[in-house]
Amino acid sequence: MNDPIGDFIIRIKNAGSVRKDDFLVPFSKVKLAIAETLNAKGYLGTVTKKNKGNIGYLNIKLLYKEDGSPVVSGVKRISKPSRRVYESSKNIKRFRRGFGLSIFSTPKGIMTDVDAKKSNLGGEFLFNIW
Repeated sequence: MNDPIGDFIIRIKNAGSVRKDDFLVPFSKVKLAIAETLNAKGYLGTVTKKNKGNIGYLNIKLLYKEDGSPVVSGVKRISKPSRRVYESSKNIKRFRRGFGLSIFSTPKGIMTDVDAKKSNLGGEFLFNIW
């Protein structure tokens, strides 16, 4: 797999599309940080680490709206392995007027667009989620 973050966010969207309660993804520290950030902002449910033998996995519970539609309706990968995209703190803008999130990898860790702007930190623009 060449793009583990891209695979991770597409798994979130696809699992919601088929109405799964939870799903597994291979563990990495970056995926855990992204999942915890999305959990804190209300896009994902609980995130737990599980082991099957020597291999670690993240078990992620999905959230659904009252009408049964998934909270995560779409994702868009911005910075890819073939084309990295970086933004300074001055150029960070809110995504969908605050009804979506932009996720950044900053020197202080994974942050949303609002948190990175408040902390005056720029970084790699990973993806948008809505």
